[in-house]
Amino acid sequence: MSDKKDPSVWQGFKAFLMRGNVVDLAVAVVVGAAFTNIVNAVVKGMISPVIGAIGTKNLDHYDSCLSATCQGDQGIQIMWGSVLGATLQFLITAAVVYFLMVLPMAKFLARQEARKKAREGTEAAVELTELEVLKEIRDELVARRRSEYGER
Repeated sequence: MSDKKDPSVWQGFKAFLMRGNVVDLAVAVVVGAAFTNIVNAVVKGMISPVIGAIGTKNLDHYDSCLSATCQGDQGIQIMWGSVLGATLQFLITAAVVYFLMVLPMAKFLARQEARKKAREGTEAAVELTELEVLKEIRDELVARRRSEYGER
């Protein structure tokens, strides 16, 4: 019995892995992981120094104290600098993805759709012309039949 189950499970798993969307998702995860390193390097190497010119280079040092004293582990600290850093990384990532991937792809797809519509428009014009020719042929045949039957 196990011999019959194993091939079907294996074949199902193989079919699952070979689906296009699974492969696309795997590629997206790998590219996303590599892209994260680039964004982190940009933030650490370019944005943090600019912010460092105003304050500190490490945004994690920006915090606020909710209690009377914040010394070491005592007191309630709000670490808003790390939230700001994560937000900046997200915004940079989103901007780069939009301007380098989404926008060009949208323009490409719009051009492809315009070409497809143009092709369909010329095909429709050709079909319309052929339809008109066929109607003319039909009308000519009907006129000939009427003239033949009318003369007899």
